Amino acid sequence: MQSTAWIVSAAVLAVVLLLFLVIRVKVQAFIALLLVSIAFGLATGTNPVRLVDLIVEEMGGSLGQVAIVIGLGAVFGEILKRAGAAERLASQLIGRFSDRNVAWGLGFAGFLISIAVFIDVAIVILVPMLYVIARRTKKSLLYYGIPLCAGLSVTHTFIPPTPGPIATAGIMHADLGLVILFGAICGTMAMVVGGPVFGKFIAKRIYVAAPEEERSSVTTGPGTGTGSAGAAGDEQELAQDGSPLPSFRAVLGALLLPLVLILGGTTGDALLIEGSAPQIAFAFIGHPVIALLVTCLYTLWFFGVRRGANRAELQELATRALAPAGVIILITGAGGVFGGLLVETGIGEVMADAMTAWGMPIVVFGFLAAAIIRISQGSGTVAMITGATLTAPLAEQMNLSDPMVALTCIAIACGGTAFSHVNDSGFWMANRYFGMSVADTLKSWTVMKSLVGITGFVCALILSAFFS
Repeated sequence: MQSTAWIVSAAVLAVVLLLFLVIRVKVQAFIALLLVSIAFGLATGTNPVRLVDLIVEEMGGSLGQVAIVIGLGAVFGEILKRAGAAERLASQLIGRFSDRNVAWGLGFAGFLISIAVFIDVAIVILVPMLYVIARRTKKSLLYYGIPLCAGLSVTHTFIPPTPGPIATAGIMHADLGLVILFGAICGTMAMVVGGPVFGKFIAKRIYVAAPEEERSSVTTGPGTGTGSAGAAGDEQELAQDGSPLPSFRAVLGALLLPLVLILGGTTGDALLIEGSAPQIAFAFIGHPVIALLVTCLYTLWFFGVRRGANRAELQELATRALAPAGVIILITGAGGVFGGLLVETGIGEVMADAMTAWGMPIVVFGFLAAAIIRISQGSGTVAMITGATLTAPLAEQMNLSDPMVALTCIAIACGGTAFSHVNDSGFWMANRYFGMSVADTLKSWTVMKSLVGITGFVCALILSAFFS
């Protein structure tokens, strides 16, 4: 039996090795996590044959629900992207707000869009839409871009069914309905502070002109606050497939459908008699797998078949959507392997005792663990998965309530969101699409992401006081 000091030291060295492999050696995160898990297992005295069996068991155990939900969510998002859901939401919300208040509309647009569309894709699609508004009002592009990106950032990392929070909730064994609920509460505050409030502040200090040669790909309709802007004001709004954009209500309904079903299942479990027919029905429909399957089938029909897509096109679309999802699924599984080995060594009990002695709440530990990984290697998804991997043994040892586990997931997401800088691909995407210098990107994008993460964390910490 290895000593406690050596087990803790081995865990620290394993994290250092992980960062070295990902940052310096540029090993893919999935392979790096497997290598670190093997090294940690051998260093802590695990029998080599037993170690391989544990890796296989933990990989499978980590991915049961997570793999299905991430896969279905990826298909769901790809269908909405093809149908032009992001463009419709953005143009509709921009159009309903006056120039004075359009930053708020953009924040909420980003909040909704990122439920289904990855943040990098959303930036590519939506930022050019802001050029027309910025040229007309003569305001800094940051006045509009920061709120949009804050909204995108919040939902992408706080609220399932996006991959990061799904993976975090899966590793932590959290109630997905509660993660959605607390993610929406903390995320709304984070979006407000990091979006319209900070956007107004930074736009007065950094003027970013919209590029003259760019054209907005989608325009709002006439008669609205930002309507009829630009030369394309009277053109038909078209999606990627060449068909008219779907209605605002249809898109909003599709985005909210899985959230409503999952929250309905959580509410039914809390309010209805266990084992009764209504409770069983709500639990079945509200299970994340069934909720995402229903949503996926609905969107395939409504935004695919109903709009003229044939079976071959829909099959190709679904297959294309699963490619990036597969990478996230494998990284999540490898993170589960590392976490399982940490549990096997009993380090959770040691860390729980240490945290009790220091008086550190678990939400603080989760935030710091994810933030350190985020700052070190850049990827928010890897930071969240690794942060959850390190925090899960603590949560298991401390026997936390369901709300506390969910809030810890939000704290981990906040750590994985904040402190984006030059080692994050999102930083360079913002740098390119806003046409800023590196210094100005640090002052705007990095501060925005940090405000989103810190504000969300503070909200989670405050809420945790009611459930500890």
